[in-house]
Amino acid sequence: MNWNTNMRVWHRYLGFFLAGIMGIYALSGIVLIFRNTDFLKKEVVVERTLNPGLLPEQLGKEIGIRDLKLDREEGDLQYFKQGNYNKVSGAVVYSTKKLPAAIEKLTHLHKATTKDPLFFLNIFFGAGLFFFVISSFWMFMPGSKIFRKGLYFTLAGVVLTIIMLLF
Repeated sequence: MNWNTNMRVWHRYLGFFLAGIMGIYALSGIVLIFRNTDFLKKEVVVERTLNPGLLPEQLGKEIGIRDLKLDREEGDLQYFKQGNYNKVSGAVVYSTKKLPAAIEKLTHLHKATTKDPLFFLNIFFGAGLFFFVISSFWMFMPGSKIFRKGLYFTLAGVVLTIIMLLF
């Protein structure tokens, strides 16, 4: 087989393999667009015991609420928008909104860092997509009408992305 044929075969079978990953990745990406809304989220009440005497900044960090601000304080209880904290016993009760577990796992695909095993899947997926970018130029003979038209569409995609990034 020659280079062009090999590239087409690799493109085809890698495409079939990555089709499932791309579908799941696409769905999780769409859900992530709505991450700053309550779309698909359910309210969950959490009761925990933390170290007593935490400052509001420390409390916010412990329970995952950014910029936690106290509304009022009554005796040992400190109240904030999402719940309350007993500064003597360390008991905290608060509500949070969470995605269903399965959807949370899906959205985690996009958030994986180098400390997460999913990071390898993301690297492989990104490399596979980059291979698709390169190998797609071997799908049609250079100089053909379809190839030239494909170059125009490629340029349009690059220009649209740059415009969207700038605005």
